[in-house]
Amino acid sequence: MRPVRAVVCIPARDEAERLPRLLRSLAAQTGLSEALRVVVLANSCTDGTPDIVRRLEDEGALRPLALRLVEVELVGAEAHVGTARRMALEAGADWLAEDGVDGALLTTDADAWAPPDWVATNLAALDQADVVGGRLVIDADTEIEPALADLHARIERYWSAVRALEDILDPPAHDPAPRHGDHTAASLAVRASLYRAVGGLPAIPCGEDNALVARLTRAGARLRHCPRVRIHVSDRRQGRVTGGMATEMARRAEAVRAGGAYELPEAGLWHGLVARRAALRQAWRQGEAARRRACRLLGLDEADIAAIEAEPCPNDIAFVERTHARLEARAAPARFVPLDVAIADLEALARGLRAAA
Repeated sequence: MRPVRAVVCIPARDEAERLPRLLRSLAAQTGLSEALRVVVLANSCTDGTPDIVRRLEDEGALRPLALRLVEVELVGAEAHVGTARRMALEAGADWLAEDGVDGALLTTDADAWAPPDWVATNLAALDQADVVGGRLVIDADTEIEPALADLHARIERYWSAVRALEDILDPPAHDPAPRHGDHTAASLAVRASLYRAVGGLPAIPCGEDNALVARLTRAGARLRHCPRVRIHVSDRRQGRVTGGMATEMARRAEAVRAGGAYELPEAGLWHGLVARRAALRQAWRQGEAARRRACRLLGLDEADIAAIEAEPCPNDIAFVERTHARLEARAAPARFVPLDVAIADLEALARGLRAAA
């Protein structure tokens, strides 16, 4: 049994229908030696979400959770999920600090639900990493039509092919295969001390999860995509934020409905990106002069190099991620191609690279 020393932090806005399922799944977590701590940040709710949480707690339906319900009214420019998730994570970090422990902060979405080993597998993965992303398992409210299920499967095949290029050209020692590729707000775990050291989650309207992961990896954090860590996510198509999971589900459904092409970046984009990252990692190992030379060869100037070195890079992860960020800021838009074309090209590229090795 693992010591808990962890807090699950959940932002919720008008989630009276779905949040109880998540909370019950957290109450059913296994492999923990203490009551699991949970923070629910109820943001500007109008559907009675806080009352339902209190009722479930009063009825004993959430035992053995240790629950803190925080109610806020966010207005104006701060009224978005980024602010709410940051407030939930800060409340969780404060709770751990009250006991003087450096535990783990986990975050998920109010419309998700967790398998019984979700917390325990996150904590186990954090023994060998600094931040852990959980695999997203699409949990349909109704039966998925075959054409949409096939699209989901082909999209997963595409991302698996991208990871295959990484395994050939730039295999991450801290994130070995088999691994998934998800590190979204639906399932993220990070050490509380590291979370605070990088300044916490950016309070932005959309993409706050990716922004946090970027802060962490640019500080040298080892990001793990452990295949045992998974979370069930909703396939609803009307979400709380434009550009989130619901937006992607709507895009997929529309592609199937309209019979149009679903497009993703071409294989050449990933080949170039992964090869560049491998070269930067090699330059890191060769020392400061090689790093600076590599940056110049990629078109970065002294101001870029100074920004990369503004704080010491503790490892190759930080150097690669900071350099990549400078290059991405001026990169041309990616060329998108039909999904099946991209898959075929990626898999053919991987076969050629293996044959040449």
